[in-house]
Amino acid sequence: MTDHGPQPVERELPTEEARDLIALVRELIDREIRPRAAEEEAAGRFPRELFTLLSESGLLGLVHPEEFGGGGQPYEVYLQVLEELAAARLTVGLGVSVHTLACHALAGFGSKQQLAEHLPAMLGGGLLGAYCLSESSSGSDAAALTTRATRDGDTWTLEGTKAWITHGGVADFYTVLARTGPERTRGISAFLVPGDAPGLSAAAPEHKMGMNGSPTAQIHLDGVRIPDARRVGDEGQGFAIALSALDAGRLGIAACAVGVAQAALDEALAYTAQRHQFGRPIADFQGLRFMLADMATQIEAGRALYLTAARLRDAGRPFSKQAAMAKLFCTDAAMRVTTDAVQLLGGYGYTADFPVERFMREAKVLQIVEGTNQIQRVVIARALAGPESR
Repeated sequence: MTDHGPQPVERELPTEEARDLIALVRELIDREIRPRAAEEEAAGRFPRELFTLLSESGLLGLVHPEEFGGGGQPYEVYLQVLEELAAARLTVGLGVSVHTLACHALAGFGSKQQLAEHLPAMLGGGLLGAYCLSESSSGSDAAALTTRATRDGDTWTLEGTKAWITHGGVADFYTVLARTGPERTRGISAFLVPGDAPGLSAAAPEHKMGMNGSPTAQIHLDGVRIPDARRVGDEGQGFAIALSALDAGRLGIAACAVGVAQAALDEALAYTAQRHQFGRPIADFQGLRFMLADMATQIEAGRALYLTAARLRDAGRPFSKQAAMAKLFCTDAAMRVTTDAVQLLGGYGYTADFPVERFMREAKVLQIVEGTNQIQRVVIARALAGPESR
């Protein structure tokens, strides 16, 4: 195995346009993202100017209609772009996924006037979004949220605190889910809140195990006044909008997880090919070769799983179960693969001189966000066996 090492992922893409898109993304990664990823993550620097470049390049609106400045690409293509970005730097890949999630409510449920007024700037106008569903006491049980929106004529006043918000404090707009009625799931509505709205503020970013370049913070809504024209969808439709967004968002997390795992495998392949012990490359030793084989198999299986779910979505078929399966399998696989990569690099794998320790720390959060993997098992089991008896 002495002359073998990492190779670019061979992708199954539906069109020549999609192949050109992947080539463009790889060029941008090599020029703008990968060279500074380790340094900027270590410094905890959020690459805001890079997201402006991604917006200008059309990479923040790939799945949305071309008439509003989107790319009109199927999820099958968009997710493979996410995978490439996440392999270079998870802060970027996950950031694109979160922005897409923040645009989902308006793009899928907004009125014609709302789409025309807001969506072009959200997709290609240099704006960056955040998605505000979770609260400190309502994570997995999202319907228990307590942030409240009170109506007074044509104006809503928002009060409450959102937690674990990616891009909190740096976003230009926030898609906020708030309680507008007493019903548990039918008393929630969605609002598009400007990042500079009076009364909106962000707490200091959380100190995290990984993804230090991506700010995660609480968002405080203290008497934030929003016109009814910024309510997205029908009053009380917010929870259904949120579930729809989460199904799509879970596929984004699955693709990001495969990207991180692929990056870890590439580092392990490069290291084991050049590291010599007992007079030959350590990649020649069967015990290590089998680890590499298992890592590659898990990555290929995860990629196939998220693409299957994406193709169902693109065909307009139900995909909730498959999205949960993809998120569950891909993120668990990323944790295993990155841990094995650290082991393959030995002592060097435990140092910050090599990126695999960062990949392992980053993989952990992917098992938690967009619904913990325990919640994914609940979703899958309900799809198989029906709701739990009460």
